Amino acid sequence: MPIAVADRNGLDESLHLGAGVVLDADGAVTRSIGDPSVVVYPRSALKPFQASAMTRAGLDLPHRLLAVVAASHSGEQQHLDAVMEILDRHDLTVGDLRNTPAHPYGTRARDASIAQGEDESSLRQNCSGKHAGMLATCRVNDWPIDTYLDLDHPLQVAITAETNRLAGHPSVAHVGIDGCGAPTHAMPLRDVATALRRMMIESTDVVVAMSTHPGLVGGTDRDVSLWMGAVPGLAAKEGADGVMLMALPDGRATALKIADGSDRARQAVTIELLRMLDVDVDGALAATRDRVTVVVNGHGEPVGSIRPIAWR
Repeated sequence: MPIAVADRNGLDESLHLGAGVVLDADGAVTRSIGDPSVVVYPRSALKPFQASAMTRAGLDLPHRLLAVVAASHSGEQQHLDAVMEILDRHDLTVGDLRNTPAHPYGTRARDASIAQGEDESSLRQNCSGKHAGMLATCRVNDWPIDTYLDLDHPLQVAITAETNRLAGHPSVAHVGIDGCGAPTHAMPLRDVATALRRMMIESTDVVVAMSTHPGLVGGTDRDVSLWMGAVPGLAAKEGADGVMLMALPDGRATALKIADGSDRARQAVTIELLRMLDVDVDGALAATRDRVTVVVNGHGEPVGSIRPIAWR
């Protein structure tokens, strides 16, 4: 279903397809576009569910560190320090991390790291907080750490079970391998929103950590961090290939998948999702909206935008 369109100098140029769903405080669907039951890989939008499984399995961290467990961080020093603290607390090292080495995800951090001649590393890769949390959970439970990414490892079994619990039924339809090397679950889009909604209703430590430490969940100038910093109590997590997941403390929630994986389209439609959650993006939060509005440039100047298409 068409979900966003990009225009250049007044002429529509590109069309993005996708699906999305909005739930009210009771969990009922109030708005949708495309098929809310479509099975998607939420990718990094799964991280709150994975972190929830870790805490239920005994992981005990202060909120500032739990936020980076649920993060796709930019690789700034604050993120690296938080990951190292999780490892140090549990007698672990960077060498224990099994996530794919990479340069930092954030533009500034990546440029600085490359300019300094730093190699790609598991610590700097944006999922290192999740992997540090996984390893720490294994330490707490005396589970093997070398095989923590195996689907039949007790940690991954617990993550699958918790994802299904949060969704309210056996929701996981398929399991693949994410870019970082961890198992990644596929599930219906509506269930993705339902799972975060349940975490908000339960007021879990994970969503509290995310909403109170937004800069650790994303990073400087990242829209997910800016929105959580602007909207009290909001928990928000983006995922690779055009996924967005958000919920408010009263249980209103929304999930989005851009079919072609465009993050720019995801970011543009996120603003409309917040409107549908009755967040005042055009009034009190207009400054934040303007910071994250996606523009189309021509010769270095804005000549158009990516705008969402109306939902039913």
